[in-house]
Amino acid sequence: MEIPMNRASLRTTVAATTVGLAAALLTGCSTGSTSSDATASEPTATTSAEADAFPVTIEHAFGETTIEEEPTRVATLGWTDHDHALALGVVPVGATKITWGGNEAGSSDWFDAALDEAGAEAPVRYDDADGAPIDEVAQLEPDLILATNSGITEAEYAKLSKIAPVVAYPEFPWTTPWQTSLEMVGEALGRTDLAAEAEADAQAAIDAAKADYPELDGASLIYGYLTPVDLSTVGIYAPQDPRVALLRDFGMVDADAVAGAIKEGEFYGTVSAERSSELDSDVLLTWVEKPGDAQTFVDDNLLGQIPAIASGNFYAESDKEIAMASTNPTPLSIPVVIDTFLPKVAEAVTGS
Repeated sequence: MEIPMNRASLRTTVAATTVGLAAALLTGCSTGSTSSDATASEPTATTSAEADAFPVTIEHAFGETTIEEEPTRVATLGWTDHDHALALGVVPVGATKITWGGNEAGSSDWFDAALDEAGAEAPVRYDDADGAPIDEVAQLEPDLILATNSGITEAEYAKLSKIAPVVAYPEFPWTTPWQTSLEMVGEALGRTDLAAEAEADAQAAIDAAKADYPELDGASLIYGYLTPVDLSTVGIYAPQDPRVALLRDFGMVDADAVAGAIKEGEFYGTVSAERSSELDSDVLLTWVEKPGDAQTFVDDNLLGQIPAIASGNFYAESDKEIAMASTNPTPLSIPVVIDTFLPKVAEAVTGS
């Protein structure tokens, strides 16, 4: 399978497409080093909270959180809150390290492009592979922790809340729509008007892309997970999963087979490969670790029976950075999805 764009050209595209969304908010800002030393990471904000924005109380899955005054040291968890804060003119003092699909700095090229446009330095990056990095977050002495699209547990929430007010996801882990996450971050930062503007800009880009790719409108979708390591199951992402929800924003609809595979509150389900022929859809999308993996699925006796694979209406993204952009949509990553991923989706729908 063709890799849509290499990292060098992706950085050029991102630098151009994110200017209208974030650069105006960030021009002239600077931040501290990427050291874990809290005193070395200075907060940065190039926008101000709206009048009478605080105190504000935000409801979420673990109750409600009251923020008494404008935060000045914001730490983020999950893989989208840092983008949302940056789009609103706030550079976090700490953010989760992007360990899958990230660049060498554990960041994303679209996040870094917005920082580069502003001449800003990167926040401290901490790894959440073993759960919320509570000690690392505490070292940064934040006065707000954003986790609106994360996987933190109630126990982790309780520990984090001893450090600073925490805004968790509204219902279930990893299933918060980008619009909801952005709105929650805007409320927590006292920048609801800026959040509305950023959402409107991103929605305008989505609407323009819908016009450019009318073949997506009404096309039934299964966004799956297939791996050569285990050819006995087909993973299916739920409609609530952000990568699926974004494609629905472009006019696509869930295939009938999706509903039966997902349990309430979960972003993912599995189906036996023996039922491959029942997984009917206009298109099947997935991501792979290596480009050659896609041919393995085509050649497999069971997975090859998935109708969209058999008809050639499928696409397997092998560029992890682009796959990560579509997995974690934000005002900063949506232009990347439109430029690099959506054309491949359209080609898969038409079988070209």
